[in-house]
Amino acid sequence: MAYNLEGRLLEVCTCKILCPCWVGEDPDFGTCDGVLAWHFDKGAIDGVDVAGHTFVILAHIPGNILKGNWRVRVYIDDRATAEQKDALVKVWTGKAGGPIADLAKLVGEVVAVEQVPITFDVQGVTGTLKVGQAIGANLTPFQGATGQPTAMHDTIFTTIPGSPAYVGKAASYTVDAPGFNINLQGHNAVSGSFRFVA
Repeated sequence: MAYNLEGRLLEVCTCKILCPCWVGEDPDFGTCDGVLAWHFDKGAIDGVDVAGHTFVILAHIPGNILKGNWRVRVYIDDRATAEQKDALVKVWTGKAGGPIADLAKLVGEVVAVEQVPITFDVQGVTGTLKVGQAIGANLTPFQGATGQPTAMHDTIFTTIPGSPAYVGKAASYTVDAPGFNINLQGHNAVSGSFRFVA
């Protein structure tokens, strides 16, 4: 299986600002509960077009992010066909190799895969995410002295290898899903673009 995927990421978690996981340190509160959403502006997986779709994981990270053993719930937008859903799950479970397989190795258990309505709205690096009735988040990037959004480069952990990660703050982050109950303001948020090829 081969893939070529381009798009944008929105990520929010329960860590304070900035999330220590990105530099390989332990989560602020010992564990981290984060939502990671990849929206595909264009791309295909083994010939299956997935442009316009969104893949989300809601992850419980029980300690240092690099030690893995994440427990995740997967959400795929409800407009995806069975073929598109299967292709996305194969890639994000590491079966297609490439850069996404490195991330997939950190997952210890997938407890559910659901298709729900997903709203992924990004203007620049400011974004809003809504995943069914389960997840909601709004994030705004920090600005540097030049007026440009603040970015991290060359971190030991990243959900968008090879691309800068724009760091910011989530005005709100709510989750109501089995095993997750979150209602926070002002916690870590990350946005950015990606290109994954394998």
